[in-house]
Amino acid sequence: MQNDKPQKLIFIYNADSGLRNLLLDGAHKILSPSTYACNLCDITFGAFTENKAWKKFRQELEANNMALEFLHKDEFAKAYQSKFGYKFTFPIVLIETANDLEIFVSTEELNELENAEGLITLLKKRF
Repeated sequence: MQNDKPQKLIFIYNADSGLRNLLLDGAHKILSPSTYACNLCDITFGAFTENKAWKKFRQELEANNMALEFLHKDEFAKAYQSKFGYKFTFPIVLIETANDLEIFVSTEELNELENAEGLITLLKKRF
């Protein structure tokens, strides 16, 4: 990881926030996992709890001063409104630079991952 300037990774789920959506998403993961629309949610969380390997890795990043932000797509739209408008597909991982937001892990890459370990390996390669 680069330590010359603070960086922030922004993980954006292809789901909306709120308890109702959380419950519907959990049920969807259980009842019809093959049609669930957010692979980032699926590989970092089970139906209702955070994946253990992912949680450990996330905590290690935070302990090493990597700023992490986790947003649902509706929260991202509110927090990062811009007159230019960001046009991203979700799920996605962005990196906040001094001037902008850049794609760190694309939607396509996230959708190809099969588990949290795959995401961890990909992120480590990018640091």
